[in-house]
Amino acid sequence: MNLTAILTERFQQALTSLGFADAKIPLSRSTRPEFGDYQFNGAMGLAKAMKQNPRQIAQQIVDAVELDDIADKLEIAGPGFVNIHIAPAFLGQWASKAAVDADLDIAKQAPQKIVIDYSSPNLAKEMHVGHLRSTIIGDATVKVLEYLGHDVIRQNHMGDWGTQFGMLLAHFSDQLAENSVAETALSDLEDFYRAAKVRFDDEEGFADRARDYVVKLQSGDAKCLELWQQFIDVSIQHSEEVYELLNVSLTRKDVMGESAYNDDLAATIEALETAGIAVEDQGAKVVFIPEMADKEGNPAVYIVQKSGGGYLYATTDLAAVRYRNGVLNADRTLIFTDARQSLHFKQTEIVARKAGFMTDEQSYEHCPFGMMLGKDGKPFKTRTGGTVKLNDLLLESIERATALIAERTQNTEVDPELARKIGIGAVKYADLSKNRTTDYVFDWDNMLSFEGNTAPYLQYAYTRCKAIFKKLEGHFSVGEIVIEQAQEKELAIKLMQFEDALLVVAADATPHVLCAYLYDLASSFMRFYEACPILKDSVAADTQVSRLSLAMLTANTIQTGLDLLGIETTERM
Repeated sequence: MNLTAILTERFQQALTSLGFADAKIPLSRSTRPEFGDYQFNGAMGLAKAMKQNPRQIAQQIVDAVELDDIADKLEIAGPGFVNIHIAPAFLGQWASKAAVDADLDIAKQAPQKIVIDYSSPNLAKEMHVGHLRSTIIGDATVKVLEYLGHDVIRQNHMGDWGTQFGMLLAHFSDQLAENSVAETALSDLEDFYRAAKVRFDDEEGFADRARDYVVKLQSGDAKCLELWQQFIDVSIQHSEEVYELLNVSLTRKDVMGESAYNDDLAATIEALETAGIAVEDQGAKVVFIPEMADKEGNPAVYIVQKSGGGYLYATTDLAAVRYRNGVLNADRTLIFTDARQSLHFKQTEIVARKAGFMTDEQSYEHCPFGMMLGKDGKPFKTRTGGTVKLNDLLLESIERATALIAERTQNTEVDPELARKIGIGAVKYADLSKNRTTDYVFDWDNMLSFEGNTAPYLQYAYTRCKAIFKKLEGHFSVGEIVIEQAQEKELAIKLMQFEDALLVVAADATPHVLCAYLYDLASSFMRFYEACPILKDSVAADTQVSRLSLAMLTANTIQTGLDLLGIETTERM
């Protein structure tokens, strides 16, 4: 149930009946319980416009709004704030329903077809820490949108084309000619790339062979394409291993690499020229964008084809727009890359819309993110200044989690599955809990802490919820939830706000909102757990069932929320 939407609708109806149909509905959650659970703050604005007393306007609104089935008290405070106290009976009825609902009483949205472009590693190299944010922020957004009922199409826009592949294929061909097995030759992509680059720079004749391979590849030579496909297949295996360890939902069928658009690049340029958008300038094909002119009035220049006839990222991205909007008929397209590419995607959208590659109703949303920094405030690197492989980072987190668990439990026999869940969850949550638009500092100690807004804290909160039921004898069946204590009410309201958090993530691609919600929920549960006894002999049977049911709903909500973030829970810690 979306309580915020219901309250907004009720206030809209009241304002319409009072002749204020166009008035805004400034509804917010109260920060202190003595001011109610929600606040309507629109009376002051209306009073100013009408030149009337705001408290009198507030009283008219209170008299007109129909909330008898939801609130047990409305009160006017200060200059005209309307404090809304949600009725415990209403909360109990909702919680009783949600506790037995597999979907936690979350309403499905009108389904849209949504294409999400994320992860996008370069298949000539292994995934590094720079791919972490795109991969996990994109995947969390995918899962939330699917949970809400949307048809989501994952697009892993892998770098699997370009002039560098001539160099790589020439080296790969030589390795295979020496009877090296493909998987062995490409077991370490970084070493393979470096070796190919050394040969390209230093070995006589190798650069010419590499350029020949580029020509063969781009002209569709069968043997060259077969060699290229073998290289790509083994390279994708590296990414799949990382995805499995990282617990993200990308699979091979989601790969839509740059090469997938090759056949449409010429047609894309032709369409731009036919529309009068692309023109020749110094031998190249360019689009001038006056909407993004500099201070002197010079339009931005967007190159779509080089003077030698070669294509660029811009050409491929425009072809991707044509495919996603014209073939897949996407209602929304979300693209997750770092913020340094924001200008490129803004230009791409302007050009694509001018060319008619998407309709006004189809959205094109670049979702930029900041960088992962080391404690020195610089981009996260190895101690020697090299790029950190993502797989190595994840394995180190598991090792650190193993050592941490051993220290906490005084037991050297640590369950490897438990260590994996805590280690991987810690890395992902430390990133996801930060606003994606900002940089953040990578800190092992903070992310693996069992205190504060961390994955281990939430995983422990879930385990603590579930531990209650292990103490019961026999099977527990959810029963009626009755809200009596302040901590019960606080927890029930927070549980009801789960849908609000999901809707924000779906609209803005901001998983940190869900992280903040889960942390607040876990904190509310801890206060409830301390203040409201559950299994003590002095607790009445019906009260015990009610509180157990509330604990079960909390556990299910935390588990669902973490699952949407791609973080696994555990029954014991």
